[in-house]
Amino acid sequence: MHMYSLSKCLMVASVLFLSPCSFAEQKVVFGEYEIHYIVIPTTFLDSSVANQYNLVRGNDRALVNISILNAESKGVQAVVTGTSKNLIGQIQTLSFAEVKEQQAIYYLAQLRHADEEHHRLEISIQLPNGKTAHLDFRQKMYWER
Repeated sequence: MHMYSLSKCLMVASVLFLSPCSFAEQKVVFGEYEIHYIVIPTTFLDSSVANQYNLVRGNDRALVNISILNAESKGVQAVVTGTSKNLIGQIQTLSFAEVKEQQAIYYLAQLRHADEEHHRLEISIQLPNGKTAHLDFRQKMYWER
């Protein structure tokens, strides 16, 4: 049995997003920190990775991945919270779990969605320096066909 790391799986998944339904990784710089974020369908995760991290794979599920890097490009711990709201105003609280892999640290939350549904994600990140960064972005979700 092959053991895939989450970082490898996420890297491969981000490379696969060259279709019209792409979900590109994005980053923002907040002072001395880089905040990377991506939303991907859980169906892009290998089943062994999903099982290892207790993630539910399905067409109606996406994975929100946040990582914070310091000036030396090392992962740092933070407190990550957030919500997602669709166009009709239904709100989901995003419960982020911290995942550590060697020197990488990820914050993962699952999001349920309908096919071709637009979501507005609002993420709050309490950084190690005591400041709070806010991410506010929109994402259109798709079901894999």
